Formats: sequence, C-alpha cells, structure tokens
Amino acid sequence: MSERAPDETLDASGLKCPLPVLKAKKALKPMAPGQVLRVTATDPGASKDFVHFCEATGDTLLASEESDGILTFLIEKAGAP
Repeated sequence: MSERAPDETLDASGLKCPLPVLKAKKALKPMAPGQVLRVTATDPGASKDFVHFCEATGDTLLASEESDGILTFLIEKAGAP
C-alpha cells in the first residue's frame, strides 16, 4: 500500500454494491483536490466498482489491495494542481 497517509478514512465493510462507491463519493465531496480517502470494504465487486468510479470521476485510484477478505483503496480527489 502507498506510503502516503490518507486525509480521511471510510469503513464500508459489510456493505454490498453499490453502497461502498456511493459512500466514497459522498465522503470525497467535501474534500479538497489532492486529498486522499482510504476506503475499506468487504464486497468482492468493490475492486471493479472503484476502478470504474475513478475512471468516471477523474479521481485517481492510488492503490488497491486485498488481505484476508478486506479490500483497501486509496483514492486521490481530482483537481490537484
């Protein structure tokens, strides 16, 4: 996982598609461009969902990993200089 510390953290464990992405979208909204959101989820479909989400929004998926059924994503909000 990236060395960069997240600015915000969202635990979406136990939520099924599309809730992890919807909650991440809501969490990213007030964040400043360039800030990083760390999301944890357990829905196996979240991996593909977050790739598509970042492609659609222009946000950057900095890292994605899975360990013992826990998926972790680092997303940088778009608009950084």
